[in-house]
Amino acid sequence: MRKPDLVPAEYVERRILELRGMNVIIGPDLAELYGVTSRRLNEQIRRNRERFPEDFVFQLTQEEKEEVVAKCDHLANLRFSPHLPLAFTEHGAIMAANVLNSQRAIEMSVFIVRAFLRLRAMISSQVEMLRKLEELEERVGEHDEAIRSIIEAIRQLVTPPQRTPRIGFEAGAEEE
Repeated sequence: MRKPDLVPAEYVERRILELRGMNVIIGPDLAELYGVTSRRLNEQIRRNRERFPEDFVFQLTQEEKEEVVAKCDHLANLRFSPHLPLAFTEHGAIMAANVLNSQRAIEMSVFIVRAFLRLRAMISSQVEMLRKLEELEERVGEHDEAIRSIIEAIRQLVTPPQRTPRIGFEAGAEEE
């Protein structure tokens, strides 16, 4: 029998943000999901620094912190914190679960990884859709030119030729 979700998947997905071109979870959100305090999470990261290279976890700049606080209402209390929070990539979130070594962290890491995977799949499908849209625009653009030339040819066929005055005279024509 399957265990019920600890938190809804959408809740985890909403905690994933894009910073520096990477999808990340901010430290206080990860701590909440893992059922520990931010202080405990940060302590474990410092104690196990060799397990957390720059592509697993990085500290936000002041500008990034302000951007995150402005975008995420649930992180409003970070505004008054003198510390710059950490941001965890998918691999960093898994490693954090390993160093915390609590049952909740282990269970939640599975949900977090699934949320990152769903997000990656959504992004991939959006990229594919954009590619197809560009392809369609190119095709329509080519058709537009072909349609214009067909319309021009039809106009030429439908428009009666303008009579140009003849130079000279016709034999047998009566003069007025």
